[in-house]
Amino acid sequence: MGLTTENGSTAAGKEPCGLKFLIYGRTGWIGGLLGGLCTERGIPFVYGDGRLEYRAQLEADIAAASPTHVFNAAGVTGRPNVDWCETHRVETIRANVVGTLTLADVCRERGLILVNYATGCIFEYDGAHPLDSGVGFKEEDTPNFVGSFYSKTKAMVEELLKNYENVCTLRVRMPISSDLLNPRNFITKITRYEKVVNIPNSMTILDELLPISIEMAKRNLTGIWNFTNPGVVSHNEILEMYKDYIDPKFTWKNFNLEEQAKVIVAPRSNNELDTTKLKGEFPELLSIKESLIKYVFEPNKTASVA
Repeated sequence: MGLTTENGSTAAGKEPCGLKFLIYGRTGWIGGLLGGLCTERGIPFVYGDGRLEYRAQLEADIAAASPTHVFNAAGVTGRPNVDWCETHRVETIRANVVGTLTLADVCRERGLILVNYATGCIFEYDGAHPLDSGVGFKEEDTPNFVGSFYSKTKAMVEELLKNYENVCTLRVRMPISSDLLNPRNFITKITRYEKVVNIPNSMTILDELLPISIEMAKRNLTGIWNFTNPGVVSHNEILEMYKDYIDPKFTWKNFNLEEQAKVIVAPRSNNELDTTKLKGEFPELLSIKESLIKYVFEPNKTASVA
């Protein structure tokens, strides 16, 4: 079992950082972006080749790489969406529960911090956190959304990972990037749907938050973190921005949750996460609407209009 090595040499003008990352999820969206960031910043890194559920392969990866930190961006989300997990439950458990726990355990044995990209889709608006109230779920709150098998496995593993003092759990939600052609991008998804619901949600702008996750590793931060931009944004607000910045002729239709339920297998999570903890550590963090404009729509405006 070998490792896929990337160019981790220190580029001209970049100071040696004393870091070396081992990243799982080479073929995934976040894993690929993370590797690109490391290359830009001159941070040495390798992608792990081991499958997460095979302990011996993970041990071999770590022995070969001698990393300072491990990042897990692997796992099953389902293709084309989380409905896949409803009919592939064992595969979902193997990757999202068994694999993640095995990696956390191997890292703990070796005194390594594991930065784990998890999900915030384990909550739904309720009486204590009503829609449009501005009251978000905090890191210590107990997940209350079990509508999809995917979310159920993620809530399960998050609870177990609380016992591992070496794990930094980052609750990502509805990830968005400046790459508007990527099919995993939340904006790309909703622009291609025939109809969309219109519900305010917490979301993660990867262009802003992935660099923060690298900084979190440098600071050796652990525990659970709501890893979204402050505030919420609705589907319609995003599509209005898309129309204003990208395609003036773009149109869309809405439908309600009852109508949506007829075309999906598993219910979807809608919630607001409280980002007080993350904002306290990184005061420069932009609100979701500011981040959307700065990192997604402004950079795409000229090229798209042209």
